[in-house]
Amino acid sequence: MSRLSESVTRVMHILDGADLGADYTAAQLLSETTARRSLDLSDLSPEEQAALVEGRANHLIPSASVLAGKIEAAQAAGRPFVVKYGIDPTSPDVHLGHAVPIIIASRFQRMGHHVVFIIGDVTAKIGDPSGRSSDRPPLTNEDIARNLSGYQQQVTPFIDFERADLRFNGEWLNKVTLPELVGVLARVPVSMSLQREDFRTRLADGHGLSVAEFVYSVVMAWDSVAIDADVELGGVDQLLNLQMCRKIMEISEQDPEVVITTPLIEGTDGTGTKMSKSKGNYVGLTASPDDVYGRLMSIPDHLTEPYLQLLTEWTDDEIRVVTKRLEEGTAHPMAIKRILAGEVVAALHGLDAAAAARAEFTARFSKRSFADTQNLPIISLKDHAEETLGALISRMLDFAPSISAVRRVAQQKGLRLIRESNGDQQPTPLPEASVQQTLGEVVGEIGALDGAELYLKVGRKVARIDV
Repeated sequence: MSRLSESVTRVMHILDGADLGADYTAAQLLSETTARRSLDLSDLSPEEQAALVEGRANHLIPSASVLAGKIEAAQAAGRPFVVKYGIDPTSPDVHLGHAVPIIIASRFQRMGHHVVFIIGDVTAKIGDPSGRSSDRPPLTNEDIARNLSGYQQQVTPFIDFERADLRFNGEWLNKVTLPELVGVLARVPVSMSLQREDFRTRLADGHGLSVAEFVYSVVMAWDSVAIDADVELGGVDQLLNLQMCRKIMEISEQDPEVVITTPLIEGTDGTGTKMSKSKGNYVGLTASPDDVYGRLMSIPDHLTEPYLQLLTEWTDDEIRVVTKRLEEGTAHPMAIKRILAGEVVAALHGLDAAAAARAEFTARFSKRSFADTQNLPIISLKDHAEETLGALISRMLDFAPSISAVRRVAQQKGLRLIRESNGDQQPTPLPEASVQQTLGEVVGEIGALDGAELYLKVGRKVARIDV
């Protein structure tokens, strides 16, 4: 069994019947899944590696089997398997949308492969025309230098730069001669650029399209040739650019790279538009833990599942379990959203910061008095003092299907007595043994109430104990 499979087994055990809204459960899950961000994946076979990557890809060209074959060939030859990711420094900020392919690059790195992170200091002066409705304002050297200043630090939570290369494409593009450029352009069919819908739309609408933008993808493809890339990652909006990279490598008599595109993550506003700083629907990688947590808690429920898929190390099997529990009503959407928010904060700032952000959010937005909650079930201590807690919960309250289920809630720290006075709540976690105790014994062990109200909490369900 691989290290990843062992981790999945542990997480599935936690997910089995646990109260996903409980702090204890969230901490258990977060500790396990955060550890995966540094988990050695080199024990996976080439086929398993390709399948793990394919599961989060929009496109894998030409195929997962070709990717597995290239990995196997590199291993047999004893050479590094080169993974390319490039970004043009057109803005000083990197957000979670940019992180999606970077997370895949991180997985390649943990599989034992060599990641080359390319900063497009030359291509940024052209401006990537992908998806643009008009030409992009040209950047000066000063603009690029300013934008570059924090790039490496922002993506360091995902990429270990002690084992990766950070390179600037000016290293080779500044040396390309006009005869070299013309020689390559002469072998590139114009149809490869004319098929681009964004180009056709701009021309039809009367917007400008420069020759530099027209050949942007060819210039960008030089990066793949320079580092002899085995695979390249990018958002799905980069598909045509990445296909050009394969063409230029072929022209250069190199084995064309495998192209992997990832989905464009939807913005936090849930309107269907992609995450973008200009639209304000983004989460920056430099945002504070509280800001990251709060922004993710504000997303519509329908974004929770794709965010879990694209921004965390959760597997499809684990996400299916959570989705099923949501459908069955045994988990609340807000609980899953809290888990997601904790995952992202932990990735960017660490486990302690994630726990603190969760506690801060709870204190600010989630605290409510049980006394203000209408129609809570009431248990009379006088009438039920001699009945066991497990029987009361499973039969009288119908909070759990069986006494065994009540025990599982207790094992997950989800069974509590809560003393409340003037809105201030003092929870007392109940051990598994308390399930067989009488209600009178359990209440008697917490001491004098001093006028406070007493509540029994079973997972997310609450009943008032009339003392």
